[in-house]
Order: sequence, then C-alpha cells, then structure tokens
Amino acid sequence: MNYLETKNKIIELKNELNALNENQFIEFQNLKNEIAELQKKCYESLTPWDRVSIAREMDRPKAMDYIRLLFTDFIEFHGDYYFGDDQSIVGGIGYFNETPVTVIAQAKGKTLDENLKRNFGATNPEGFRKAKRLALQAEKFKRPIITIVDTSGAYPGKGAEERGQSRAIAESLMIFSNIKVPVIAIVIGEGGSGGALALSVANKIIMLENAVYSILSPEGFASILFKDATRVVESANKMKLTSYDLKEKEIVDEIIIEGPLGIHERFKDIINEISKYIDKQLAFYSKKDEKYIVNDRYNKFRKIGAFKNE
Repeated sequence: MNYLETKNKIIELKNELNALNENQFIEFQNLKNEIAELQKKCYESLTPWDRVSIAREMDRPKAMDYIRLLFTDFIEFHGDYYFGDDQSIVGGIGYFNETPVTVIAQAKGKTLDENLKRNFGATNPEGFRKAKRLALQAEKFKRPIITIVDTSGAYPGKGAEERGQSRAIAESLMIFSNIKVPVIAIVIGEGGSGGALALSVANKIIMLENAVYSILSPEGFASILFKDATRVVESANKMKLTSYDLKEKEIVDEIIIEGPLGIHERFKDIINEISKYIDKQLAFYSKKDEKYIVNDRYNKFRKIGAFKNE
C-alpha cells in the first residue's frame, strides 16, 4: 500500500476502534497494535509525492496552532493601509519567552469555511504589503522577526494582478533582504513559489520533516515540463523539494523530525524543538550588529545555486 492507501486503512481501523465497547479489551488492544504498526510502516518509506500529500493534509497543524504554542500575549494587526485585510497572512507582535518579536505567518484553515476565509493560504498583494509593514515596524523597534511559511503560492487571480501582485512580492523580497533585524523562517507545510519566498528570505530556515519547499507545485511543474499535469509523482521526484533534499543543498538550516507516528502524535515535542532552535539563534544574533545580520542573510542566499565547474 502507498501512503494514501495506508492512511485510509488507518482511518478505517480507528473507526472500528472507536466503535468497540469497554468490555472488548483484547480486540481494542489488537486494533491499537495494528494501527501503530501501520503508522510506523506508513512513514518508513515515504516518496517525495507522499510528503507533498502530507504537507497538504487538511488536519495538519496550521500557523495559528504554532502561534498559540510558541508565543505569548500575541496581538494580531490587520490591513495594509491601502486596500484591505488579507487573512491568509496573520501578523502581529508577541513574546517568545521574554523576547518581544514580530510574527508573520501564512495561514491556512482546517475546515472549508476557514480555508475560504483565508483563501486557502494563497496570499494577495495586500497580504504581502501587510507583511512589509510589520517587517519595517519590527526593524524600527529592533524586534526579531519569526515567519511561518505555508502556501501553495501567491494568489494568481486577475484582481491580485490588478492590485500589484508582482510588485508586492518584489518589495517583500527587497525588504526582507535588507532588514536589519534577524529573521527566522519556519516552513510547516507547503512552501510554494514566490509566495513562500516572500516570507523566507531569512537568516535561518527551519523545515518540518514532511513539509515541502519548491519553485512551484508538482502539478505546475508537470504541466510545464511534461505538458501533462497528471505526472505529479514523477515531477515531485525530480524537483528535490523535500526537507532532506533542501538540507543537503544548504537551503534549509534545520529539519524538525516528525517521527513515524506523524506530527499529531508528538506536536508538543516538535514545538519544544522549534522553540529551542529559535532561542539558540536569537541568543546568537543578539550579540551581532546590524551589518553582520544583513551580511549573514545575504551570504546565505548568495550561495544557493552556486556550483563548481570541475
């Protein structure tokens, strides 16, 4: 069985488990063991396409879950002072431990209604302008910036283009390239195209084990390269979009392991690991001057794609 077939089997067995009564102890234990074994096998040999499927799961923890557990006294800001409030971007200020930080996150929903409200995480230009406003405010008050990346890409609609989508992304890239405070990005699900890059020009990039990060979706890649959008599995294999591929290429700095039972079984442990990494990096950059912080980010991205002609 592939990942999706195994997952469906696990759901079926969990439904059977929930239907048992309190006297069926042996059946309960047998089903529980079978589920645990299937979960372990499910994550032992994941393909790149399997990881894309996991990254897109509706019930996977979303940005607001991370914000609630990583930060205290979070206050959300709204609007771009120009057009409106794009709810695919959640931004504001809060405390990480005792350090005031600015948080800018791409937010998807866990239900259809929430996804409609958040445009399925596809950001409009006003969302990028909101991010730009918050980043400049963070620089003014010398607050580190934590970004959370989870988008299939910027919204490609006519209205978005009319309101300056390309310019908004370009300005975001420019601002984050030159911002004089440390930026730490966390890729929690999909990191797609310029929509993701706009919030991940960072000094350090953390990536969840089963998240993906790429120039576009496997469907878009297949349409362009093969002229056949159904060849997504082959495309995902070629794109090198997994956390392990990106760590090997030194694009990602840290992988947070989700484990064989999946992210839900150890989400609090994952939050603790992210927290420790952020704490370590903020302590490091607190001792560095603005010039070092900007140059550190520049050098990180200047290396990407470099090769030696041997």
